[in-house]
Amino acid sequence: MSQNHPISLIVHNVRSAENVGSILRTADAVGIDTVYLCGITPAPVDRFGRPNLRVLKASLGAEKNVEWEQREDVYELLKELKKEGKEIIALEQSSRAVDYKEIKIQKPTALIVGNEVTGIEEELLALCDTVIDIPMHGEKESLNVAVATGIALYSLLTSTRE
Repeated sequence: MSQNHPISLIVHNVRSAENVGSILRTADAVGIDTVYLCGITPAPVDRFGRPNLRVLKASLGAEKNVEWEQREDVYELLKELKKEGKEIIALEQSSRAVDYKEIKIQKPTALIVGNEVTGIEEELLALCDTVIDIPMHGEKESLNVAVATGIALYSLLTSTRE
């Protein structure tokens, strides 16, 4: 990971514990700065401190290697990150989206990914600096959120090294 362009990840309203575990594993692999688990997104431990075995099974211990925080209010989090000077990039199909391969990050960045079915709500997209998507060529309209997150993170990581 480039020291000049740390990348944070916001996982908002992802409902599947297995997807969260997989995303944490990918975040560890690419050296993500911080993973923010927002809305209904399950964490590696619940509010009582009990382990979420479904997250842990998929993460294979990555939750111990990557800094993660649970945040209730994603809007407050975006305000904080913008105040810190981070660019906010949403991974979502949208009329304003650009191909993920076209993005070259120039400053600290936070990537936000959303719900497996409904994606990222329009009000939240409006607060993002950029929206990227992954072009689909088959019959299905989208990829699994964990798979799409991995593709986008590796692309952003590569863009910080050019």
